[in-house]
Amino acid sequence: MKKCNNESKIDDYLLNRMSEDERESFEIHYFTCPVCFKKIVERNELISVIKDKGSIIFKDIQEPRQERKPSIFESITALISPKQWAVAAVSAALILVIAIGFAPNLKKQSPQFFINDDLVRGESITLISPVININSVPDQFTWKSSGKDVEYKIYIYNSHPLWTTTTKNTSITLPEAVQAKMVPGEKYSWQVKSFSPEGTLIAVSRKVQFQITN
Repeated sequence: MKKCNNESKIDDYLLNRMSEDERESFEIHYFTCPVCFKKIVERNELISVIKDKGSIIFKDIQEPRQERKPSIFESITALISPKQWAVAAVSAALILVIAIGFAPNLKKQSPQFFINDDLVRGESITLISPVININSVPDQFTWKSSGKDVEYKIYIYNSHPLWTTTTKNTSITLPEAVQAKMVPGEKYSWQVKSFSPEGTLIAVSRKVQFQITN
C-alpha cells in the first residue's frame, strides 16, 4: 500500500498529544489524504470496539476461570483424531482467506466531496442559516445533524478567524460581544466540523459566506 510521511502523526492525533494548531493542520491533511484517512477510520473503529466490547473481550483475562465439567461438544471433539483436526484446520483457513479477499469489496466506501477543489473523504455537513446576504447581524447559526453522540466545532471568519466554539447541539447563539464586532457591509464566512466521541474529525462543511447588507 502507498505510504504517507504523515502516518507517524496518527497515534499522536488519536491520543490527543497535539496542540490545537497541530490538530487542525493534521485534520486538513488527512481529510484529503486517502492513506491517512483510511488508517484513521480503521483505528477509530478499533478504539470504538474496544470501548464497547472490551469488558467482554477481556473477561477471561480479568476473571480467573473456575473449574467446570467439559461440555458435550468438548467431549465429542476430544474423540476426533489429529488427522481429522488437520483437515478441519486447513478448511477453516481456506474459508478465512476467501472471506478476507471478498470483505474489502463488501465494505461501504467513505463518501467524497470537494472543498475549494480539494477532494475530501468523509461526511459533509449541511449549513442551514445564515447562507446568503442578510439585513442584520445574525444571532443564530444552524446546521444539519451529522449523527448521534458527536461534538461540533463552529468557526466564524472575516479576513481572519473571528470566533470559535464547540457544542453538541445543531445550533448556537452568537454572543453579544461577537455580534458587536460584526459590521454592515462586511463579508463573513463560517464552517462547522463534527468529531466522534473519541475526538476524531468525521465530517466537515463547506465554508459558507454571507454579507450583512444594512
